[in-house]
Amino acid sequence: MVKTVQSEGAIASGGIDAELAALGPDGLRAAWRRTVGKPIPGHMPNSLLLRILAYQQQAKRQGDLSRRSQRLLDQQAKAGKGEDRSGAGATAAASVAAQRVLKPGTLLVREHDGVMHQVTVMADGFAWRGESYASLSRVALAITGTRWNGPRFFGLDRAGRS
Repeated sequence: MVKTVQSEGAIASGGIDAELAALGPDGLRAAWRRTVGKPIPGHMPNSLLLRILAYQQQAKRQGDLSRRSQRLLDQQAKAGKGEDRSGAGATAAASVAAQRVLKPGTLLVREHDGVMHQVTVMADGFAWRGESYASLSRVALAITGTRWNGPRFFGLDRAGRS
């Protein structure tokens, strides 16, 4: 008889999950050490351990995510944590973070190609040369003609301070 693990209302029956669940807690720890090469973090519940090991085995058998997919997931995770972001899809999140810190009426000044640019922080975005923009990255694109991380272009750190 194969031992099963109940996880979020679903029972793992058959395949990798069932094989791992049949190992029990001690077998899972041994499988972790073989797979990862490090001791299990003390706070990790067996249900999470089972899922991580199942993913690792599936990736080994069928192939892991592409580098592009891994990068995209890393960017999404960082955006959720409010960490430094760079890459497509993350610039709007960076500008939203900057808007939360910058008060409406704040004036951002940046010199580019010998021209001084002034951007006003608005309650719902940014204003530059009489036009409204949803993000600092859009303003930077309008100024330079190339994609930039907007907060970085205007010299803002993660906290939105210069």
